[in-house]
Amino acid sequence: MTSAHHQQQAPTGGAPRQRAPRGRAEVRPTEHDEVAAAGSELIGGPAGRRSGDAGWWTPVRVTVLVMLATFALGMLQKLPCYNGAWFFGQTSQYAHACYSDIPHLYQGRGFADGLVPYFDRIPEDVSGGMEYLEYPVLTGLFMKIAAVLTPGGDDIVHREQIYWMVNAGMLMVCAVITAVCVSRTHRTRPWDALLVAMAPAFALNSTINWDLLAVALTAAAMLMWARSRPLAAGVLIGLATAAKLYPLLILGPLLLLCWRAGRWRAFGAAFGGAVFSWAAVNVPVMLTAWDGWQKFYTFSQERPVDFGSFWLILSQRTGSAIEDANTYAMVLMVLGCAALAAVTFSAPRRPRLPQLAFLVIALFVLTNKVYSPQYVLWLIPLAVLARPRWRDFLIWQACEVLYFLGIWMYLAYNASGDKHHGLPPEGYQFVILVHLVGTLYLCAVVVRDMLLPERDVVRRDGSDDPAGGVLDRAPDRFVLAGHGRRASDDSHAPEFEGGYVRWGSPSAG
Repeated sequence: MTSAHHQQQAPTGGAPRQRAPRGRAEVRPTEHDEVAAAGSELIGGPAGRRSGDAGWWTPVRVTVLVMLATFALGMLQKLPCYNGAWFFGQTSQYAHACYSDIPHLYQGRGFADGLVPYFDRIPEDVSGGMEYLEYPVLTGLFMKIAAVLTPGGDDIVHREQIYWMVNAGMLMVCAVITAVCVSRTHRTRPWDALLVAMAPAFALNSTINWDLLAVALTAAAMLMWARSRPLAAGVLIGLATAAKLYPLLILGPLLLLCWRAGRWRAFGAAFGGAVFSWAAVNVPVMLTAWDGWQKFYTFSQERPVDFGSFWLILSQRTGSAIEDANTYAMVLMVLGCAALAAVTFSAPRRPRLPQLAFLVIALFVLTNKVYSPQYVLWLIPLAVLARPRWRDFLIWQACEVLYFLGIWMYLAYNASGDKHHGLPPEGYQFVILVHLVGTLYLCAVVVRDMLLPERDVVRRDGSDDPAGGVLDRAPDRFVLAGHGRRASDDSHAPEFEGGYVRWGSPSAG
């Protein structure tokens, strides 16, 4: 394939094209990514010229099978805890790095006694002082459904094991949905979803908590937006926010990109759908069980500096608590969002939606006062869509695996009394720094791709924003003066001074 670049042209009228141009070949990682090509030698080498008709083995089916295998390996990794470490001895679940909130909260949040989340107060001798469930409403419903599916009995240990298994089955469905949505979001790059399906951190963290519900809904929202269905995307974002707060942040990138493209109707549909679906889930509980409903928000506000954050490093190094961590984190978040807005409006070509979505969630992760190991699940699908490059992705994953091991060894150190078997505070601070540096590295290469779109591997074949839906190949309406492609004085004109940035390679035809 020739390396000469061609001119990316704006449409001269009518609706922007939503689909990739006909005849554009499916991108196979083994043909364009040296790490993927080297790894493929384990299964016979890169795809050859006769591999176009794979029959039953379509990218989506292969991705689903790999995801199921990865999830099963993650369940096996929890086997030492399933067989006793969750129930007998405090440190063994940390020493085996197989901790999960799921079995502990079955009894600790009243599910074993049939209590209704948010409506029934949890007895203090069971909850340890947590009066109501501290999770958003949709996650609480997910937990309650799993509890209903868990058979009763006198053996509480056996019931907790079954409860974890039921949740694992439901979360496996969420994992498959996530992989399928990522595979279908970029029409010409379905094989990129193998990065999600094979991510080590995905296997290790999937059954620690219930985050995969929000991850699956967010991935589905990204797919709906890519298919130019902003209302459906908004509804899914609202539902995802009802399961976990972080998906709400994706409305920010949508606002910035729709502002630059002048696609206000699409943003309005997404925003309205998000508000409606979130309210449909939350308002009934708000009106009938206010104290229980607000527990998630008050707990998040009152929670002190905790594991995984650089605030914890500062607190431990200085020997003093950081009382105003919420304020400091919010200020950093606002400043970071302002910087992302400046890049969005000044980049030579409008950034792709997954790039901005990944960066804003990563910014939240980096500035937050706590980083639980399962939070990496929020980033994995967005990272794959933003930067589907195996080398960069695996570097980041290696950092996250090290952090996964580090936090459990640190907890083992604190829980083993005077013996202190595990990782001391200084070692834990190091693995926090590794996690932070790994995430910052991936953020840096994504920002570079935004500022130098010719370096973006997704745009290498001449694509614009395959996940952008109504934004894909849409002309700009607003950019910062002196930056990017300057808009014409006529707001209805589709042409702009300076033209489009050149990238991609012409097809063989």
